[in-house]
Amino acid sequence: MRFRLLSYPLVLLAAACVPLGTPITNPNVPVSQQKPAEYYAERTLRYQDYIYDPSVHSVQCYVPTAQVNDIFLPPIVPLTQEQPVTLEFDVLGEQAPRLTAKLVHCDLSWTPSQLIDTQFLDQINEFTLTNYQTSVNTKVPYYHYTLQVPRVKLSGNYLLVVQNQAGAPLLSRRMLVYENQVIAQLQPGILAGGLDARYAYQQLNFSINYSAVDLVNPAAEVKVVLRQNYRWDNAHYNLTPTFVRDAERVLQYQYINYENAFPGLSEYRYFDMRSLQAGGLGVARLLRQGTPTQVELVPEATRNGLAYNQYVDANGQRVFQNREYGNGAYNADYAEVTFNLQAPRPALGPVYVFGALSDWQLKDEFRLTYDSVRAAYTGHALLKQGYYNYDYAVAPARAGVAPDEIFFEGTHQETENQYDLLVYYRPPGVRTDLLIAYQRLDLNQR
Repeated sequence: MRFRLLSYPLVLLAAACVPLGTPITNPNVPVSQQKPAEYYAERTLRYQDYIYDPSVHSVQCYVPTAQVNDIFLPPIVPLTQEQPVTLEFDVLGEQAPRLTAKLVHCDLSWTPSQLIDTQFLDQINEFTLTNYQTSVNTKVPYYHYTLQVPRVKLSGNYLLVVQNQAGAPLLSRRMLVYENQVIAQLQPGILAGGLDARYAYQQLNFSINYSAVDLVNPAAEVKVVLRQNYRWDNAHYNLTPTFVRDAERVLQYQYINYENAFPGLSEYRYFDMRSLQAGGLGVARLLRQGTPTQVELVPEATRNGLAYNQYVDANGQRVFQNREYGNGAYNADYAEVTFNLQAPRPALGPVYVFGALSDWQLKDEFRLTYDSVRAAYTGHALLKQGYYNYDYAVAPARAGVAPDEIFFEGTHQETENQYDLLVYYRPPGVRTDLLIAYQRLDLNQR
């Protein structure tokens, strides 16, 4: 998918992950006076995209590109790493803390591998973040940090961790380094079953050709992960080949019974907050007198049961920008954004604003409160100026299940979504899983 913001010059930054906002427990209390949620109380390192400190906002982890339209490339690079991964984030406040970063090599399951630092790095595994700049003419002061991740020597999963002087983690981000030892092909599939399901879900089939390399017991030892829109929360794991063609040295994965299907959902909702002088698309009202500026979004309704509506979206991502002054890295201000979702009755579980702005997690600061008098959900979050995609998700009844986005958004086979395939293998004698192939597909590309 190629996404373009027209009419205005932009400094475009790729994004993969963004926890934003100070938790809102009482909508009548300003954001700056709210207490941090329990989400931030745990400082034990988690091997996932995570924020450990409420002063950290607007995290971007991406691969820079010279092509203006490719603004949301996730942190996935080939082993050659001509364009290394870049990390950017803000620390709110008027002082710049001294920060360092490190890399942790992880196995397929995102647990630390048995490798020592010198086996995947040519330098000391501690990088001081010296590239930072204070915000310019913003109501909410912050420091903007940038780090270019050093090159590594092995493919696989890596966790990038930023720490304070005391060694406590402030944020962590997953990144991937791959090498194309085998050939992976990803393509749309055909679903069996009723028409309702066929027009609601998207099926992906794929194959792995290992004719150029000797793999030991590939049918059992090759592991794959299939993701939708670069998300980890609803990724498909433990997929086994449906056909093993030993003569051609090919593994085929062709499913017909929804083992590998994703709900197509709808194109993501959006609002344009690149200007705090005049309301953009999706903005109903601006209140500029206070600190921070208050932004109220247009009231919205459920889309479940409606016909598919085609338009170009950003697949749940966002980009930071100040329309008046440019350079969203340090010219963009923060605003308290109010979401309004009309609902005649409450959902069966808690409702959240969901997307890259929430790290694809159900965070307390994005939880909405139901008002039975207004028959609507409302909530607030502190967000940096920019253009945002998002949707509304209902928390699942049990742990380990992806949030229910269909309840308010509906689902359609025609929806444009990006898919990528990760192929892992642990060679004999190697103490970790290598990422031996990577392939992506833009389904229903416009």
